[in-house]
Amino acid sequence: MAFLDYLREAIIGKAHGVPDEAARTAGVPSGTSLLRLVKHLIAVEHNWFVWAYAGEAVELWDDEAFPGPADTAETLFAEYRAMVERCNAIIAACPDLDRPGARSLRETDPPSMRWVLVHMIEETARHAGHADILREQIDGSTGR
Repeated sequence: MAFLDYLREAIIGKAHGVPDEAARTAGVPSGTSLLRLVKHLIAVEHNWFVWAYAGEAVELWDDEAFPGPADTAETLFAEYRAMVERCNAIIAACPDLDRPGARSLRETDPPSMRWVLVHMIEETARHAGHADILREQIDGSTGR
């Protein structure tokens, strides 16, 4: 969990201090921006840990959504950290990393917590790399 937490904070670190207008501006034709990456990761964590693994009776969240007018860096960072806390509680409550979850987001049997953790590390690391590039395009900032 420590490495996943490190990557989660790296995402916030990449977007921290960027004016909201710049953080919401797409840096590539697909529409990806720093705030969109944060919003995406909030939904992905919710969908994999809360909906799929824990099997809570909640709706799936749109992981392709763009930040709305009320979404700011501050509100999205707070929402991301709250989701991380919720998901970390689900991880901590798991007695066996090989135990399958309640359901899957894919056309497969429910994956184990180990699979979900590896997937989330990969997903978050990939987007941390995207955030590196977007931040460098905004103000030249590089590094963690």
